[in-house]
Amino acid sequence: MQWANFLAKEAATNGLSLEQTAAFVNYFQTENLGKREAKLARELNVDIAAFTKWMGELYEKFAQNSPELAISNSQGKLEKLQAHLKAKYNSDLDVLKPLAAMKLLKSLVVRERLQQEAWVARRICKFLGYLPLALELVGRYLNKMPDLSLKILLKRLEKKREEHQAVVNANSLMPHKYAVAEVFELSWEQLDENAQSFGCLLSLCASADIPLSLETIEDNKKQKLNEKAIADLLELHLLQQKSKEFYRLNPLIRQLFQIKLNQSTEADEAKTKFAAMMLEVAKLIPQQPRPEDILNLTRHIPHITEVANRLCQYLSNENLITLFTKLAWFYQGQGLYQQAEPWLQRCVKLTQNHLDSEHSYVAASLNNLAVLYESTGRYNQAEPLYEQALELRKRLLGDNHLDVATSLNNLAALYETTGRYSEAEPLLEQALSLRKRLLGEEHTDVATTLSYLALIYEFTGRYSEAESLYQQALEMWKRLVGEEHSHVATSLNNLAAFYCYTQRYREAEPLLKQALKLRKRLLGTEHTDVATSLNNLGQLYESTGRYSQAEPLYQQALAMRKRLLGNHPDVAISLNNLAALYRHTRRHKKAKPLFEQALKICERTLGVSHPTTMTVRANYASFLREAYH
Repeated sequence: MQWANFLAKEAATNGLSLEQTAAFVNYFQTENLGKREAKLARELNVDIAAFTKWMGELYEKFAQNSPELAISNSQGKLEKLQAHLKAKYNSDLDVLKPLAAMKLLKSLVVRERLQQEAWVARRICKFLGYLPLALELVGRYLNKMPDLSLKILLKRLEKKREEHQAVVNANSLMPHKYAVAEVFELSWEQLDENAQSFGCLLSLCASADIPLSLETIEDNKKQKLNEKAIADLLELHLLQQKSKEFYRLNPLIRQLFQIKLNQSTEADEAKTKFAAMMLEVAKLIPQQPRPEDILNLTRHIPHITEVANRLCQYLSNENLITLFTKLAWFYQGQGLYQQAEPWLQRCVKLTQNHLDSEHSYVAASLNNLAVLYESTGRYNQAEPLYEQALELRKRLLGDNHLDVATSLNNLAALYETTGRYSEAEPLLEQALSLRKRLLGEEHTDVATTLSYLALIYEFTGRYSEAESLYQQALEMWKRLVGEEHSHVATSLNNLAAFYCYTQRYREAEPLLKQALKLRKRLLGTEHTDVATSLNNLGQLYESTGRYSQAEPLYQQALAMRKRLLGNHPDVAISLNNLAALYRHTRRHKKAKPLFEQALKICERTLGVSHPTTMTVRANYASFLREAYH
């Protein structure tokens, strides 16, 4: 029953619906773990499609609070969630056999001391329910009190049970946790005020490893106080050190510290302080995080998320918008769009519900969500948001403002992606003129708009104009950010793609290889931009008849895009390209299902009349005529 209660609590904590809760609790019940999903669906009286949908949605909800789940894009997600839940449940709450409990206590307390009051020691083990965590706490407490008899300790524990019965009941502590709560009370009394406050502050962190780097504290007095607090908490086993600068609170100890905090007069002050601390860390998240940024920030994400989910009221609307946006950027920059989307959606709701409808934050939040929708191929959802953001910015800021230029550029880029070049071109020209006027000729935003305008010229047959703009943009990026930058890699890729489009393969190949190498070095090997470079280099090899070199690149790009993007136009492009390669090498059985998948994705995400959809459809039709007639 304890595990079932834990699952029910986790379902409530993560905001699962009634249907999702039923599916979740049934799926993760110990006796059901070996059952097939179809059988569980029947037992819940739902079809398998609904059951699968619920399970997928609930995984994403858990991933919002646990970045170690969010970062996983591999198969076996539910098995990973099961392991996560088991770890969180914590083996410390498993009940030991009486002899094992005594053995544990003997490992913590001087043997002679226990032998003098052996019968009392056994009664203490029984009183504590043979729980390892409670025994660990009581052993540490006894070591702090070398002259305390076990008999007096037992009386103190019994008294604590009487005193705190109402407290643990009011805070929904399950009966098997009472023993830990009583020893915690004795340990709490051993802490000075500073250590008590520090423990309460740590309890506001998520149930994850807590990074504590005291060397960054400039105030020597504060640094020493924190060092002493950590040492005191460690000595009493109220805090565990996982590795250098990483600590963890047992989930139950965390809950007990939170109870203490909420009973104090300092609760609001502590929560405000903690929320402000996490906001400052969140502000360090760049819009396009590099691998080293991800590495450094990942350890903080659970605690930033905890503030976003549990302590919203302790931040102003402006700061909460910043927090949501930064969390979205952390995931979006890794291609983890499903984890980014809820934060941007919450940002839009917050601005629309709590701010004046004519507010610049509303326009910014609409624009940010539109960027994500465009990144995931949901162009019909992105377009009205871009249009709303543009009109709102024009009303609020006038026509001569950088934010207006950004909206013009973004909407034009969407028009270009959806093949509406005549609509995109005037918007890009306006954006370019505005950015040059406000920022000068040498600026990264100017380089960005030049690249988009070059693409329009390329697709409308104005090749000499397109090449000139591509080259201008590349040289500008190099001057402004240096040659070791992801924007330089993108610009190299753009120019190379143009050379491929105009069949200048010898000029394109070294640029594509340079872009791929740079992206791997800067972004890591698992990134959508790396997949794009692999795909583009594969296309060049295929176009020049080097099929054996093209195939593994196409396969790598397809697998990576599937992992990172799901049903996305880029996945369809990779499917189409690999299918075309199989067609050229007369492997028709392999080509046909890939063409079919590519067309299905294009029609669903882009629509039946989009240029990419029509290209894939034409390729499939040509393949069918060749292979089956």
